[in-house]
Amino acid sequence: MTTLPETPSEPDPAADEPTSAIWEAIGGLSRFAALSAFADLGAADRMDGPVTAAELADRCAADPAGVARVLRELAGMRIVASDGEGRYSLTPAGETLRADAEGSMLAAVRMNSTPEFRYAFGNLAHTLRKGRSAFIEEYGMLYDFLAARPERSKLFDDYMTARAVPHRRAVATMYDFTGVRTLVDVGGGKGHFLAAVMAANPHLRGTLFELPHVAEHARAFLPDGVEVVSGNFFTDPVPPGADAYLLASVLHNWSDEDAVRILRTVRAGVPDGGRVLVLEYALPDDDRPHVGLDGDIRMLALFDAGMERTHAEYARLFEAADLRLASALELPAGTTLMEARPAR
Repeated sequence: MTTLPETPSEPDPAADEPTSAIWEAIGGLSRFAALSAFADLGAADRMDGPVTAAELADRCAADPAGVARVLRELAGMRIVASDGEGRYSLTPAGETLRADAEGSMLAAVRMNSTPEFRYAFGNLAHTLRKGRSAFIEEYGMLYDFLAARPERSKLFDDYMTARAVPHRRAVATMYDFTGVRTLVDVGGGKGHFLAAVMAANPHLRGTLFELPHVAEHARAFLPDGVEVVSGNFFTDPVPPGADAYLLASVLHNWSDEDAVRILRTVRAGVPDGGRVLVLEYALPDDDRPHVGLDGDIRMLALFDAGMERTHAEYARLFEAADLRLASALELPAGTTLMEARPAR
């Protein structure tokens, strides 16, 4: 019997335990590249049933051999599944890449595949050396960049909407709003969180506090009866006297100094017995893996001052704004809803 020579290959991560984490991270680049290409081709919307690689390639005007290799990678990621006879179907995860899927993840994949985001992550070492985001040096502040590019802005808005879906469902259904009659959503965008909370808690009256150009769009989105107030939380008072104020994914965009300024603005409107609800990734104080750690690197790459924080760090921000951390509710998808009360 002839013995074939061994084919050189990339080292097996399991064969050398100290390097396995490194190879896993490197492999993540390839997996995301396959996912990105699949999304960019709009492939999920062209899979209305089991298809071969050649059939899908024809529908996407792509190379059949390359599509077959991408499908094979995505099958290992459980985005598609093979029937063993050369046909592939979308898994439940793959279905979320359809453009019309509820909570579609298509925009999330496509936004993270843009040249600008790739530039930000690819130049993270430059950001560390300079102490300033390479993205900002190249493209300017993210929201200014988006404002000048309506197509990118829509993609980013769809990405943020998809990101918020599991979080707003959890806030609406897992937090006890029984004692809350009035809720002000501070910096709540178009009001997706506020709408979800009100739908799950019909006794609530809601108010959205947002910048004027955002508030205008929110009025068309929010249900009748929701008050929309225009303002800037750095310069204008929030509507006073509500039972609760919600800050959902707001503070992580800002430095500690600015986060305290925002909290102080909100604190000025909180009555005795009121509460401030802060939804963020609250990082563990030890070395446990956490999705918020990925988010923190994203903030480092795209913003100069934004960051994710630990429970203890949020507690210190509350204290500086005359608030105290009263409770923390761990929610699915890695977020925490922190309830702060007036310190005195």
